[in-house]
Amino acid sequence: MSGVLIALVTVGLAAALVSLVVPVSVGRVVSVVAGLACFGLALVLVPAAANRTVGTGFLRADALSGVFVLTVGFLYAATTVYTVGYLRAQAHEDGHRCRTRLLWCGLNLFCWAMLAAPLMSGLALLWIAIEVTTVVSALLVAIDDTDGAAEASWKYLLIASAGLGVALFATIIIYYAGARVLGEGLGLGIGQLIHAGLALPAGAVRLSFVLATLGFGTKMGLVPVHTWLPDAHAEAPAPASTLLSGGLLAVSFYAILRYYQITSAAVGASFGRTVLLAFGIASLLLAALVLLDQHDIKRLLAYSSVEHMGILAMAIGFGAPIAAAGAMLHVLAHAAAKSCAFFGAGTMSALYRTRDIGRIRATLDRLPLTAPMFLLAVLALSALPPFGIFRSEFMIVAGGLASPSKAPAAILVLLTTLAFLGLSFVTTRMSFESGTDAHASAAHGLGPGAMRARREPSVWLVAPMVAGLIALLVLGIHPPGPLQQLLHQAAAELGARP
Repeated sequence: MSGVLIALVTVGLAAALVSLVVPVSVGRVVSVVAGLACFGLALVLVPAAANRTVGTGFLRADALSGVFVLTVGFLYAATTVYTVGYLRAQAHEDGHRCRTRLLWCGLNLFCWAMLAAPLMSGLALLWIAIEVTTVVSALLVAIDDTDGAAEASWKYLLIASAGLGVALFATIIIYYAGARVLGEGLGLGIGQLIHAGLALPAGAVRLSFVLATLGFGTKMGLVPVHTWLPDAHAEAPAPASTLLSGGLLAVSFYAILRYYQITSAAVGASFGRTVLLAFGIASLLLAALVLLDQHDIKRLLAYSSVEHMGILAMAIGFGAPIAAAGAMLHVLAHAAAKSCAFFGAGTMSALYRTRDIGRIRATLDRLPLTAPMFLLAVLALSALPPFGIFRSEFMIVAGGLASPSKAPAAILVLLTTLAFLGLSFVTTRMSFESGTDAHASAAHGLGPGAMRARREPSVWLVAPMVAGLIALLVLGIHPPGPLQQLLHQAAAELGARP
């Protein structure tokens, strides 16, 4: 199994280097193969990680790691396939070939860093891996070379760097706490710190957790340190937006969970739960309100990501085993649903040449496959059955109702219902409300019959959306046995208990 871990942290890096120097057509093939290979390796890791901790040297994987590696592995495979069609649709643009090479390299590097982060055995290495994701993803946000993209990229870089500076301070404090017990030769090993448990100085551990939640919460998109997220998601190319929303936010959540484990072992779980509940409620409240009045399709999905990150924080805050297992399932289901939604949004934005929701109409008439799958993805994000997010949110709410105080669970149900209203109203208008074809064609500079064409631009754009919906159905109806074991073992590692 050590070979699988080594392959997971080398395949993406090798693909990035190769795609930078070989012809674009070869780089495309290498990237798709690398994405599929990493997803396959993640599937191989699942049974082993569900039963024991595996690792070698600076690499370490347990059930908690396995959930996030599987999430990123799926996104890596789906996004590289989608990117083939995405780039073909832009082949006529100036500078396309140069941007294509850089995009393939950047996507591979981004996925490599996100795969490496959950496999790092120490907190310092984890911080470095997430810092790498910041640099690479900031370049991906700016790759279209527009004023809006450059502004969003700088905003993201400055805010995320400030947040990671806070997270670095949290790492230094936890090193101080560990060195008091384990000696100055402490390597910030996650297992070491958890095992030290009650011997760690309580005050330092509490401070470290608050700073880690604030610092990594910046990358996760928790309110009030979420302000970079809507701009970056909106301006980035659709493949990069997908990885930002489904992958990067989840990996940042993983980093917070590692500090949560250490804090629970040192001072008990109630402190960490209270902090996460506060951040979760604030995030869910803001997102639910903003979703009621959004006019940009990608910003709509970005604020949906803030909503779901708030749900994840609240799920761990509830502390019940079923809620923690639901949170792990939610990570996977959110990645599948959000990838499908961003893929659909990218295709529709390219067809209509706008992200303005008011100018995207009658999508079911123009895109016979993409439009209904986009609608299903948004319904899945709204927790409608039989999709995976319905199952995960049901588990989370059940855990919340099992807590002594029912108020947080009631708040979660109320705010997710409000978010559902915003999402469903917008997307149903886009799908079913007709626009004037002549007006729409003139607005976008197209011929009179162009907007009436009923066809899909490319099978490469459709295939990953189909995969995402299949994954959502599997997660919602009956997750495979090894996966269920992985989810419940991850919840157990978080120390969830009634």
